Amino acid sequence: MEKEYMKLPVVQELAAAKQTAWINPKLQPFSEVRQEIGMAEIDDAKSRLDRFAPFIRKCFPETEKDGGIIESALRPIPEMQEYLEHTFHTSIPGRLLLKQDSHLAVAGSVKARGGIYEVLKHTEDLALQAGILRPGDDYGKLTEPEAREFFSQYKVQVGSTGNLGLSIGMASAAIGYQVIVHMSADAKQWKKDMLRSHGVTVMEYESDYSEAVKNGRRQSDKDPKSYFIDDENSVDLFMGYAVAAKRLKGQLEQLNVVVDEDHPLFVYIPCGVGGAPGGVSFGMKQLWKDNVHCFFVEPVQAPCMLLGMATGLHNKISVQDIGLTGLTHADGLAVGRPSGFVGRVMAPLLGGEFTVDDKWLYEYMRGLLNTEGIFLEPSACASFEGPIQLLKYEETKKYLKEHNLEGKLEDAAHIVWATGGRLVPEEEREKYKNTYL
Repeated sequence: MEKEYMKLPVVQELAAAKQTAWINPKLQPFSEVRQEIGMAEIDDAKSRLDRFAPFIRKCFPETEKDGGIIESALRPIPEMQEYLEHTFHTSIPGRLLLKQDSHLAVAGSVKARGGIYEVLKHTEDLALQAGILRPGDDYGKLTEPEAREFFSQYKVQVGSTGNLGLSIGMASAAIGYQVIVHMSADAKQWKKDMLRSHGVTVMEYESDYSEAVKNGRRQSDKDPKSYFIDDENSVDLFMGYAVAAKRLKGQLEQLNVVVDEDHPLFVYIPCGVGGAPGGVSFGMKQLWKDNVHCFFVEPVQAPCMLLGMATGLHNKISVQDIGLTGLTHADGLAVGRPSGFVGRVMAPLLGGEFTVDDKWLYEYMRGLLNTEGIFLEPSACASFEGPIQLLKYEETKKYLKEHNLEGKLEDAAHIVWATGGRLVPEEEREKYKNTYL
């Protein structure tokens, strides 16, 4: 007997692995959204990161120039904008900007935000409890040998397809924790090798991301001194990502980019389980409310967040349930089942989603490299699908009309969120550059 959700036109499109545009029917005006978390929690997370800046500066010398703040550049990419318009016979009205979380210090991906933040919050909790830290202390003292010795009795564990594991593994090892990263079959070998070179234990699984998370959680729960970072359900992880919005505000001002009713902001973010794009978008909605329009982009074989939100089943459905494989060249997005927590938080806030065929990831990657000289890993290039398709689908044209945006697009800004790439080894980059699907 056919499942009820298979009758939905959008699910039928997803099941056929077609490139799809979906507009979220549950999007609400921001003034009507009622949630238990908001700007107070984001401010708390930002303050914690500021307190840890002296520690980060000592631990990670590459953050010295930014005073121990882990932040990425926002830059206009006019040549890439021209390339996209010419190649795909489309128009991208307004300014196209690249948010280079691909080049974040320490972990070289967006996961440096949420992953490192949650490790630091756990570290602060343990240190305050043990009297190693007192309120008002210089957190740089946590790099001293006695602090490292204290943390060495504790474990941090996480399940990952790659980049989250890198961020948590490298940050936790630098503090002194024993670290175990549970990695799915999709994870790239170089990411496993890099983690091991930092003294991290990598557990490998033949199965997908959800299974790696499940096993990691099970193992961690058996050990009272182990802390599991849960990409599917962590509010702390989510808030670490949300801080990005507060930092972005100043960067937009520096570029003279106005965000208001007459100058809309469109943001496109690659999506796996949902934590990073959800947190980043949540922060932006708190700041710019109805003047920012957030869209996620997922691979055609692993559109788990779109499927969860469109059916309302969230983490109770997987892409395998509709006949998809969950296999994609976008390793960081190879997730079959979404975060139910993120799906529910974003239900009244998300503009919609796009899906993208893997072959385009490599084309966008080469296009950006050739026009702007910037390298991103393929999964990070999924976000370019957003501005290309915004004016192509009937659903998105209707969205623009309903939100009174049609006459304002020339004054709009589009941010393509680059989620990873800096740490990709040179030989891997060469393979990516020469991959054609």
